Amino acid sequence: MIRKGSIVSIAVCFVCLLGGRALAQKTVELFASTPEYIFTFGDVQILEDRSGQLTFEQVKSGKFDKQFVSSGEKYPKNNHVSSAYWYRVKVRYAEEAHSSYLLEFYDQTIDDITAWLPDNKGKYSSAQSGAKFGFDKRLFSHKNFQFSVPANQKGVYTFYFRIKSAQTVNVIIVHRSVQRFVGYALTEYFSFGLFYGMIIIFSFHNLLMYSVMRLRQYLYYVLYIISVGLYEMSADGIAFQYLWPDSPRWNEYAYSVPLFFLSTFALLFTIDLLHVKVKAPRLYKLMLGVLALRSAFFLLCALYERSWFNYRVVEFIPLAIAFYTGFYIWRKGYKPARFFVLAYTFLFVGFVLKVLVVLGYGRFIPGWIAHYSMSFCFIAEMLLLSFAIGDKVRLLKKKKEKAQVKIIRQMEENARLKDTMNQKLEVKVRERTQEIVEKTNEVREKSLIIEQQNEELLSANQLLHQQSEEIARMNLLLQKDNQELQTNIRKVTHDRMMSAEVDFEEFSRTYPDRDACFSLLSNLKWKNGYACRKCGNTNYCSGHLPYSRRCTKCGYDESVISNTILQNTRIPVNKAFYMIFLIYSTRGRISSHKLSEITGIRQSTCWMYSSKIRKVMNERKKELRKAGEQGWSKLVLE
Repeated sequence: MIRKGSIVSIAVCFVCLLGGRALAQKTVELFASTPEYIFTFGDVQILEDRSGQLTFEQVKSGKFDKQFVSSGEKYPKNNHVSSAYWYRVKVRYAEEAHSSYLLEFYDQTIDDITAWLPDNKGKYSSAQSGAKFGFDKRLFSHKNFQFSVPANQKGVYTFYFRIKSAQTVNVIIVHRSVQRFVGYALTEYFSFGLFYGMIIIFSFHNLLMYSVMRLRQYLYYVLYIISVGLYEMSADGIAFQYLWPDSPRWNEYAYSVPLFFLSTFALLFTIDLLHVKVKAPRLYKLMLGVLALRSAFFLLCALYERSWFNYRVVEFIPLAIAFYTGFYIWRKGYKPARFFVLAYTFLFVGFVLKVLVVLGYGRFIPGWIAHYSMSFCFIAEMLLLSFAIGDKVRLLKKKKEKAQVKIIRQMEENARLKDTMNQKLEVKVRERTQEIVEKTNEVREKSLIIEQQNEELLSANQLLHQQSEEIARMNLLLQKDNQELQTNIRKVTHDRMMSAEVDFEEFSRTYPDRDACFSLLSNLKWKNGYACRKCGNTNYCSGHLPYSRRCTKCGYDESVISNTILQNTRIPVNKAFYMIFLIYSTRGRISSHKLSEITGIRQSTCWMYSSKIRKVMNERKKELRKAGEQGWSKLVLE
């Protein structure tokens, strides 16, 4: 009988054998007739170096063999961009090689790849490439990364690769012959030429259409197509090869700029092509909001954290909104939207395929479809969007033709109505002419009567003219007498004011307001002519204040109250005049209480002002004795 311990030992050995088989790396057998082989799943083993300090000698020594794990994905990724990743593949050459072979990496965005390649004697040589090095450092002038395989004899060889990249990349390793590489590269670059040639042709054609029709949708479409081309060139590595081969740092983020403009001009093109502002106002506001947020996210990535550019999935938002907008407006009956919806359906499918591949769910998708899906979908989208633009132009042309037909019909109707109206007018004109002839005869008869009456009126008018001349002569005489009378009254009133005692009511009738007082003060002040106090100039013009005079030479502006007893006083001018008149007429005997009672001004103010006037009177006793009719007005001027 088999012992229980023996059974346990056999089971342990069996598990160990299975575990060893599970951990053992698959060796890929290649023949001379195998021009190309893509390493997937268990073909590739991975070691994550979180420190980034491991050397090739340490990795090769076998110390880390147990830490190498087989890839669980079709194409492995560097899921932690802060770590360095080691990859190794084992190849068995079943027979002598009759041609040279290459190891190629498809993803053009890998920053740094270092390969250790064994020769026939088991010695390793290293080679380095990657997107952070200038394009002239590559083995071939090709968008992908290639390493020459030195081994050419049959046997088992292990290849090691160390990859460090600032963004998540797909590590797609391909073993192919140089002949296969040359044929593949020529075919690929030929397809690139067709693709970018179509972009140039579409752009030039729509630019010409914009220059002729001046529709903004053509300009947005041209900018959108150019953005698509630049994005594809950045994603394929073509831009790095031909546009900035000496700027590898820019190559890491170059795709983000055309990607931003791609989504921006896509939304602007959608708004203009489908008349979103009129047909769907809410969606129009949503699109403007998305444009603002997308721009803010772009600036945030550029100025704060450039690694956020790797989140390209955000482009799904403007794509989905544009797709839904086209579908919504199509359902509302706008026919050009059907081509738009179909175009974005292709783009949406390509985007979904790309996302599935990036997320690792695209195992069922053939490699060439996964790699070129967006390019194919962009071409289909450009064609269908061109059909959408053409359909819109066709509808506009059809509407224009309908409008022209309608205008022609309206013109014909207008001509018919015009003829009808002309016929009616001719009848009316004949009837009216007959009436006019009859009326003319009546008018002629009446005109004779009017001529007789006019002769009578003419005689009466001549008589009236003679009378009016006599009346005018009398009016002139009366006007002259009236003027003399008014002059005498003013003179008498002035003389009375200058010499007699009058009350404030009578005084106010002569000098009712500030303008009347300023007029008198101006006549008194400059009765002998104007002379500037600064320069003596006698020419002046009106100043800033009423009745002030400004020198035309030096610009000195002299007010009417400056250098008078009224300067710097807050008492109303007409009351100040009256107080001067009262103090002068009473020879200074009137009290400040009496002045306050008469003028209605506070006693203290009347006392201060009367003191000032009495002081001037004392200073000018001799002059005031000889004042004669000038009276109190002599006190005003200094």
